[in-house]
Amino acid sequence: MIDDLKGDESWRMFRIISEFTEGFDKLSDIGFSVSVFGSARFGPENPYYQKAKTISKGLAKAGFTVITGGGPGIMEAGNKGAVLENGKSVGLNIELPFEQVPNTYQNLSLQYRYFFARKVMFVKYSMGYVCMPGGFGTMDELFEALTLIQTHKIYTIPLVLFGSDYYKGLLDWLRGTMAKSGAIDKGDMNIITVTDDVDEVIAVMVKHREDKKKLIAAAGVKARSDKT
Repeated sequence: MIDDLKGDESWRMFRIISEFTEGFDKLSDIGFSVSVFGSARFGPENPYYQKAKTISKGLAKAGFTVITGGGPGIMEAGNKGAVLENGKSVGLNIELPFEQVPNTYQNLSLQYRYFFARKVMFVKYSMGYVCMPGGFGTMDELFEALTLIQTHKIYTIPLVLFGSDYYKGLLDWLRGTMAKSGAIDKGDMNIITVTDDVDEVIAVMVKHREDKKKLIAAAGVKARSDKT
């Protein structure tokens, strides 16, 4: 399935608009949410699948909605963990010619044809990202968020890489090549948290939520005082 973006612009424009509209409508009241990314190819026998399930259970227990890409592998683990804890479990499914089969652990499921529309929903409705080991799709989501934070297009959110051994080579290259050559600032690496500790993932997200609540409350006080 190859989508020719150069043809039939009129109908494609309306389909793109409909994907944004449905997403804005159905995700507007899901509350504080965390997205869990990772490989579609890691099944239940993979340790990272089990870790993703445990992380998502912890997030749901802490009151977060869990958002995934809706497919198999780590995405399934994320949705499953949330459902096992009776939490909100959202899947932003993408149409693909292979791999993407919606998992059965979503209590809110949306379908997307366009990656860019789907990525907007992840960014708009996620308070934090948990990037388990994964492939190109996981890296795409990670670097999308890194770019938006670095360029101040969105407020800083926690970007947690789970699996220090898995991500070591990437982080060494970012520090040793990109930062060393001046392509990024050394301080840009502070956007990323790397851990192998499930409890730390939950703690990072809870702290960010509490900080966000304080900012919202302070903004509300200021707004009321400005009116007097």
